[in-house]
Amino acid sequence: MLAELRIADLGVISEATLELHPGLTVVTGETGAGKTMVVTGLGLLLGGRADPKAVRRGAERARVEGRFTAAEAPELLAPAVAAGAELEDGELLVARHVTAAGRSRAYLGGAQVPAPVCATVTEALITIHGQSEQTRLGTADRQRELLDRFAGDAVDPVLARYRAGYAERRAAAAELDRLRSAAQARAREVDLLRFGLGEIEQVDPQPGEDVALAAEARRLQSADDLRQVASTALAGVAGSDDEAGGALSDISAARKALEAGAGDETLDAIAGRLAELGYGLVDVAGDLARYLSDLEAEPGRLEQIAERRAALAGLTRKYGASADEVLAWGADAAVRLTELEAGDERVEELAKRVAELDRELTELAGTLSEARRTAAGGFARAVVAELVPLAMPHARLVFTVTPVELGPFGADQVELLFSANPGSEPRSLAKVASGGELSRIRLALEVVLAAGRTSGTLVFDEVDAGVGGRVATEIGRRLAQLARHNQVVVVTHLAQVAAFADRHYMVVKADDGQVTTSGVSLVTDEQRAAELARMMAGLEATDSALAHAGELVELAASARRPD
Repeated sequence: MLAELRIADLGVISEATLELHPGLTVVTGETGAGKTMVVTGLGLLLGGRADPKAVRRGAERARVEGRFTAAEAPELLAPAVAAGAELEDGELLVARHVTAAGRSRAYLGGAQVPAPVCATVTEALITIHGQSEQTRLGTADRQRELLDRFAGDAVDPVLARYRAGYAERRAAAAELDRLRSAAQARAREVDLLRFGLGEIEQVDPQPGEDVALAAEARRLQSADDLRQVASTALAGVAGSDDEAGGALSDISAARKALEAGAGDETLDAIAGRLAELGYGLVDVAGDLARYLSDLEAEPGRLEQIAERRAALAGLTRKYGASADEVLAWGADAAVRLTELEAGDERVEELAKRVAELDRELTELAGTLSEARRTAAGGFARAVVAELVPLAMPHARLVFTVTPVELGPFGADQVELLFSANPGSEPRSLAKVASGGELSRIRLALEVVLAAGRTSGTLVFDEVDAGVGGRVATEIGRRLAQLARHNQVVVVTHLAQVAAFADRHYMVVKADDGQVTTSGVSLVTDEQRAAELARMMAGLEATDSALAHAGELVELAASARRPD
């Protein structure tokens, strides 16, 4: 229930506070006074579009705040708590701010949230029936929604299962179509990957192999020069093969000469150092000899290297600039090949699942169709019964449920047919109903749907459009009946409707010649008759108008008394 609504700097309203009655609250005022700003403010709390033009002239921002209580259904506030809102004494404060620059902020229990999050909470608390509802009432989707609401538990759980299955089926079918449309491209890619991996497997490159082979080839290609260099160095160290000499021989001779001066500590030390040099030169000579031996031990090696490098070059031309890049491509290709080969399995899996879902959805859709057809007759009869006192005694309503292909809400085309006069065949509501008839049908639908249920706050904007006189009185009576189980807020211009209010607010316009400002004031019991008389006469209240207003108030009071 909406306990309080505060509006500041919205449209022509500078500041207003409405403490709403749990039953029927009406808002009246002259044309152009700003009555609809109340509905506009509630629309903002419902996540409606923030129009900067709605900010009052000269103000920085417009503010709308709603204080909600849900003592009878605290679960309705659970989404707000989940979004970070804090409740105070079980009440939720919802706010929406719109700046003149076009920026918008929404708040739930003091926590700033995106407007759509705010809407998910408030949509369960308030339902607005504005002029646009009459247009929606003529659409098949809206007519199906109303029939489903009337069917209640016979439809709701089945429809929830159907909607979940339909969403899964839609996603699975989309993936299946994508995989099937790419089947040829996938097959071509599989063949290319297999061919490439086969080539790599046949050559079997090793990490860094191309770099190592290039270095070895360079060494072998300059083998003669290297042999000459190494031989010359070996001869310098150990002498030539056919004669002694070299550094080893000279050092040996020098050491022997120093040994002749045995006993001299200095010469003994130098002789020791020469011995160490000799040992080192022996190692160098051994390394040079082995190097020369290796050069001679690999005849034909250069040709082998050339062949191997050619095989590697065949891979690097296609799969990478080096052996390492070729190996990396092969690793990626193996992963991709696994994915592609699994695609065929996925196609089979998806096709099977889509077929299963089709069977499940067909069964659920059949259950929905049966429940809708069962509910259609009772719903239409109940609404027709409500239309009789609304000066439509010959009205006929028929809900037709026609089979169609599976869709988001089942396999039914629901259409509401209507005729106002006897002898006329019911036709599409949107084509044959006038504005006044749509207003009454809309109200009758809500009265029937609200029977025995608590639906939160229902807001009606100009529900009495296009009607007057006795019909308007019956509309007021029906709104009062609706308010027995729901909080109802009505913006009206008819005294016959306003007379049934449990609480009456009046929007008053003031003009200082430059800026028009409207305020909202509570109409006291003493003021009721005068305001209703003004609404009926459009002028200053006369004795006859006041007397008529008094009769209206008494009629409404008796209608509100419990049966």
